[in-house]
Amino acid sequence: MSTLAPAAPTLATPDRTVVERSVVPWYLWAVAFASTSVIIGVIWDISWHRTIGRDTFWTPAHLAIYLGGAVAGLSCGWTVLATTFAGTETDRGAAVRFWGFRGPLGAWVCIWGSLAMITSGPLDDWWHNTYGLDVEILSPPHTVLAAGILAIQIGAMLMALARQNTAVGGGRSESFLFVYAGGVLLLMLATLTTNEITFPNDQHGTLFFLVSAGIFPFVLVGLSRSARFPWGATMAAAIYMAGTTIMIWVLQLFPAQPMLAPILRQVDSMVPPAFPILLVIPALAVDLIMHRLPAGAPVLRQWSTAVGAGLTLMLVLGVVQWYFSEFLLTSGARNFVFGADQWDYNSTPGSWQHEFWNPTVTRAGAGWAAVVAMVSATGGLGWGNWLARVRR
Repeated sequence: MSTLAPAAPTLATPDRTVVERSVVPWYLWAVAFASTSVIIGVIWDISWHRTIGRDTFWTPAHLAIYLGGAVAGLSCGWTVLATTFAGTETDRGAAVRFWGFRGPLGAWVCIWGSLAMITSGPLDDWWHNTYGLDVEILSPPHTVLAAGILAIQIGAMLMALARQNTAVGGGRSESFLFVYAGGVLLLMLATLTTNEITFPNDQHGTLFFLVSAGIFPFVLVGLSRSARFPWGATMAAAIYMAGTTIMIWVLQLFPAQPMLAPILRQVDSMVPPAFPILLVIPALAVDLIMHRLPAGAPVLRQWSTAVGAGLTLMLVLGVVQWYFSEFLLTSGARNFVFGADQWDYNSTPGSWQHEFWNPTVTRAGAGWAAVVAMVSATGGLGWGNWLARVRR
């Protein structure tokens, strides 16, 4: 099953080509809505568990998650059927064939993700009824759900990317949707690693730098390399930050009370997520470096540029987040804007709330983080080069 194809064929009338390629198809907007609904539901669900506790499977947060999965699955399923039975020869020729059906690669990925999400629903309900609350975010049912959610995010990226790479006139709308989906992917990865990188109390420790080095250079270098939208990595990081801060501000507006013992602290409104990492600043550094790399650069120059971007990202991130995390532990951040120092109803109040939890990163830890960043950035370069060639 190949994901690469020759450049899109030229249609008979140049004007018609421009018109057809300039209109963003409805299914791209549908999967963008689906990925947004899913991540809103995930953040809302985590807040629900931290504020209220699990009372029923049919919470509004769960409905938002599975609405996104249903929209992605149904819209992509329809796209596959339409391409297979009613598409033109050009449409079918530019599609991926699977089990006799034809459709965009991203549509197949979204369909798989939707099926995984639907499968995880009854499993998650049984898990909670049998074992009670989750101790970690990634319980077995949540792992299946997370795999499906990530598939929908990646599928949304691939669908927009195929249109970007074959569009006449730049494909700016499709490229923006690609970058938008990349920003949602960043938000999802940060949410899945909440216990490692999200809380400011963790952001002086070795684990924070190792996990950040494994995720951010790969995603941001890949986006910067493959997006035609200007400043792709910076825009994706801004979408990640905007999505998190909007959820912080919105969730605090809704009153809520714990409903599941033990209740160890007073909670009067939905507990928001921690303030996002200031990722837009290191992402800007990545774009500034990657934009100096021409499309046909030799492999060695590509690798050295990517490594430089990854190391610079971690250096800038370390400086910026080091001091910002210190601020988030002070009384100056305990307000509506930053939403700091808001904790689960079943966590015992104490001085730990305003302290760093792990030993400060050592020189050896920083060295390993640099090695991880170099490997991650190199992988991101390969991923980005592959993304730039996707046509189906």
